[in-house]
Amino acid sequence: MAKKDARQIITLECTEAKKEGKPASRYSTTKNRMNSPDRLELKKYNPFLRRHTIHKEIK
Repeated sequence: MAKKDARQIITLECTEAKKEGKPASRYSTTKNRMNSPDRLELKKYNPFLRRHTIHKEIK
């Protein structure tokens, strides 16, 4: 029987770019599903807006 993998690949998308009509930046990262079951939010750099913005996990 195979063990279910705890780490999962997720995509983070900028939330502020849609409001301003610019292209949304996306980042790919991994998270541990056991330690953080909720959706992840991180501050990342958006090159289109030229500043750090909040990026949320999308499915």
